[in-house]
Amino acid sequence: MAQIEINGISKIYTIGDLRINAVDNVSLKIGKGEFLSIVGHSGSGKTTLISIIGGIMRPTSGTVLYEGSDISCLDDERLSEYRNRKIGFMFQFASLLPILNAKENVLLPCIFNANGRLYNDKKAEEYLDMVGIGDKINAYPSQLSGGQQRRVAIARALMNNPEVILADEPTGDLDEETEAEIMELFKRLNRGKKVTFIFITHNLELAGQAQRQLRMSHGAIKEI
Repeated sequence: MAQIEINGISKIYTIGDLRINAVDNVSLKIGKGEFLSIVGHSGSGKTTLISIIGGIMRPTSGTVLYEGSDISCLDDERLSEYRNRKIGFMFQFASLLPILNAKENVLLPCIFNANGRLYNDKKAEEYLDMVGIGDKINAYPSQLSGGQQRRVAIARALMNNPEVILADEPTGDLDEETEAEIMELFKRLNRGKKVTFIFITHNLELAGQAQRQLRMSHGAIKEI
């Protein structure tokens, strides 16, 4: 059984008399532990697709099955639990809260986590150290470079030990050396913990590092 099975997913936006097929009848199976990239021009539907997979957005039609269960049938509470327990999000922008320091931003996914605060504090510090900014745990976003903010966002996405990471341009504002380090971290997590990675990128060289590559165009998807 596929970990994620997408069946005939479409997402249509209506603006006045204009209908936009952001995702157009996409079907796809993703196995547990896959390392998958999706490439395509801006507006091709990539971000909309992973938002639907992650339960952030509901499709206009079609189904998304996670380990055989249709997430579109979940009520808001259970859908929130799915997003919090199963999925780690890395958005196109770091989206850190400016009033929280690096460690506090990383701890955000633990608000609904039953683990003790001391355990979570230690875990947040370990992840910040893992992504190379263990010395910045008390720094606020305004005190961090774009690349450092991105590293905080990556640590945050890992905090609840997600089974799937959905990453939208995860290395978009990193220099080449840092990008290589982050990609190696992703690969280690993928190999060691069998975390499924689905990442969007405009960088064809980066996409080529995935085990499986897909291309989106005008809402449709195909294997490369």
